[in-house]
Amino acid sequence: MAVMAKVVVGLSGGVDSSVAAWLLKEQGHEVIGLFMRNWHDTTGTLEGDCPWHDDQVFAELVAKRLDIPFRYVDLSEQYKERVVDYMFAEYERGRTPNPDVLCNREIKFDVFLKEALKLGADFVATGHYCQKSEEVIDGHTTYSLLAGADTNKDQSYFLCQLTQEQLKYALFPIGHLTKPEVRAIAEAQKLATAKRKDSQGICFVGKVDLPVFLQQKLAARQGNIHEILPTWPKYERYAADNTLQGMARPYSYTVRDGKKIGTHNGAHFYTIGQRKGLGIGGRKESLFIIGTDVDSNTIYVGEGDNHPGLYRRALRIEHDEIHWINPNQALHYGESRHFEVRIRYRQPLQSATMYMEEDGAYIVFDTPQRGIAAGQFAAWYDGQKVVGSGVISA
Repeated sequence: MAVMAKVVVGLSGGVDSSVAAWLLKEQGHEVIGLFMRNWHDTTGTLEGDCPWHDDQVFAELVAKRLDIPFRYVDLSEQYKERVVDYMFAEYERGRTPNPDVLCNREIKFDVFLKEALKLGADFVATGHYCQKSEEVIDGHTTYSLLAGADTNKDQSYFLCQLTQEQLKYALFPIGHLTKPEVRAIAEAQKLATAKRKDSQGICFVGKVDLPVFLQQKLAARQGNIHEILPTWPKYERYAADNTLQGMARPYSYTVRDGKKIGTHNGAHFYTIGQRKGLGIGGRKESLFIIGTDVDSNTIYVGEGDNHPGLYRRALRIEHDEIHWINPNQALHYGESRHFEVRIRYRQPLQSATMYMEEDGAYIVFDTPQRGIAAGQFAAWYDGQKVVGSGVISA
């Protein structure tokens, strides 16, 4: 992007997007700051979490400091339909969604992008810690999504569902910088956001008490907690099944497999690997959730971080949930390929092999993985490049 372009920056009221806007202006581009309001309800948000109007005030202050036009758009209706309703539906099914991945695919680089194009934008820029490259082959340009230079802040996982068309318009001005470098630039330029804390929690909603937030749609319902011992005989049977289907099969418990040790307020409020919120003490080691059953409203727990119920060797993704950032790199039936994979943000990349089968894609890890849960996104990498992603079905 050597020539001057018109770039709409998603000013969020945070330091990252503020510095992204400054960098673009320094490069000589015509920059417009566009703030999006995506959520109105404060139900379940934790005390002290900054409301959206504070974000807008900071975004406006940055725009004034940079002397760039400032616009505002309310996308709360689309955000509710495409992200929040999906999140409620997934939790109701006993799955673990990642709303931030959906927010980027459905809102920031779809609805928001369209709003930016209405303003005549050539590109849309965000403050994500990731990078983009492009390559021209036979006159056709293909785009790649790369990890951010700051390994501690790399956010490429959150963008793992982007398409070629979305990447075509995307700019990530701070992707080559570290967080301390971004903070230093903001302070040097006297930006109002220089020392503002990073946002946490659900994209545009904030940090929430998840059960309270989910009770907007999902009723609390008391159920039982059953403990599964690490000596549960069926663990050996699972370990002995080395087929792709067997390695990816989730552990299936019944109330007869463990002793009741407590109660909870709804199986759909919990996820695999969770430790907090059980309210059961007096143990040498922490209790972790190793299984949930929303039909019987039962959750299963195991004691200790090394409990076998926390670990699995493989996962499966259904064909219609598989996404390739560059479709030309897609695997075909019967093919396999080695990738580095992560199933959650900040997880170190894990060595694995993907197998494309008739009933879906299987990812088999070199070492068993902790807390694999249906509904999570798995993203696979080739070096620094995000090759594809998909929703874990099992």
